[in-house]
Amino acid sequence: MRRVAGRQILLIGVILLSVAAPLAPLLIWSFARQWFFPDLLPSSWSLRAWRYLFSAAAQTGAALGNSLRVAAAVTALAVVIGLPAGRALGLHEFRGKTAVLFLILAPTIMPVIAVAMGIHIAFIRFGLADTYPGVVLAHLVPVLPYMVLTLTGVFANFDPDYEAQARSLGARPLQVLRYVTLPAVWPGLMVGSLFAFIISWSQYLLTLLIGGGQVVTLPVLLFAFANSGDNAITAALSLVFIAPALLFFVFTARHLTGRNTALGGLGKL
Repeated sequence: MRRVAGRQILLIGVILLSVAAPLAPLLIWSFARQWFFPDLLPSSWSLRAWRYLFSAAAQTGAALGNSLRVAAAVTALAVVIGLPAGRALGLHEFRGKTAVLFLILAPTIMPVIAVAMGIHIAFIRFGLADTYPGVVLAHLVPVLPYMVLTLTGVFANFDPDYEAQARSLGARPLQVLRYVTLPAVWPGLMVGSLFAFIISWSQYLLTLLIGGGQVVTLPVLLFAFANSGDNAITAALSLVFIAPALLFFVFTARHLTGRNTALGGLGKL
């Protein structure tokens, strides 16, 4: 068991290292005052970018809060929608199932700009343009395919007899959900949540079009600084933008290494 756990920790470390290694130039740029080719390192260093980034003028805190609120809301809604949808598609065969799966995949096949423009026109009519709810609902379009299809695969290997046994022992529906169903699908739910959070967190075009500049998230702010040509501030903001996604990955990776505990939960009924 210790050897297996050690291998899992090593694998997670290798993955994190492969993700973090390309970020080294950004870290150097964020502290650079002057860095010209072909110098290997900057000729002078400064904290100017970080000081400005955390000042009131940069609006980094507001953009970070907006990104967290939107991504958290999108992830929660994706879970609420994805659980019953994944269960229906994974456990049941019905006429038109292939068409439903195609419709779920459609947003990932179509060009993003076409999807964004279509959503924007519809949201203007419904009064959802330039609002937080509108941005959250728009983010669900690219997020739901990953959540639903992930949970569909999980429920395809799920045995409903465990739930029937729990009900025969007197478990109420909420107890069955808490102690049997959720522990059994937890790894897949974490994978789907990871996809949902990261996809929503990194959305730029949908946020810009649907939010109309009223909902400023970190990607919107990052693109604004990138267009300004200030490499130091852009690099610092890029690191701030990447950090929460990496932390969320580490959190979910811890849960993906555990074994299925659905049967163990029956003892708590």
